[in-house]
Amino acid sequence: MKLPAQALFALWAASALAISAAPLAALSDDKKADDPLMEPVKSVLDHYLKIQELLTKDSTKGVDEHANAISKAVKGDDMKMLPAEVAKQADTLAQAKDLKAARQAFKPLSASLVKYLADNKAGVGTYHEAYCPMVKANWLQTGKAIKNPYMGKQMLSCGELKN
Repeated sequence: MKLPAQALFALWAASALAISAAPLAALSDDKKADDPLMEPVKSVLDHYLKIQELLTKDSTKGVDEHANAISKAVKGDDMKMLPAEVAKQADTLAQAKDLKAARQAFKPLSASLVKYLADNKAGVGTYHEAYCPMVKANWLQTGKAIKNPYMGKQMLSCGELKN
């Protein structure tokens, strides 16, 4: 059976397109694997931001759940994107008995996540590092209006954006 010239050309073009697209697809998958904000990091940051918001409202209700979710995500990550110390810091935060202890435990967790984003040049324009000179600690937030988790309602706008 002889194929018409148009059918042969179409078959050749489809084959050439499929072959040339394969490296692009592989590159796209590799790019995703190298994305510093892929799971579980994205999930960790989402839970972190919920904790930050609760602390700005002087509340610890739900902090333990979000901290436990951070710990679980880090411990369950086969690629070890975040250091194991983040899980330990989240565990400490989850065990905080009061607002003062939660805020104290939030400091090292914040420092680790700020360092991760800086080291990986990730989250620029989405996550902003803020610093409170009164408690000498930083944190991450998404908005540009300061919402201080260490001072809460007492001095919500105390601090400055670092980026």
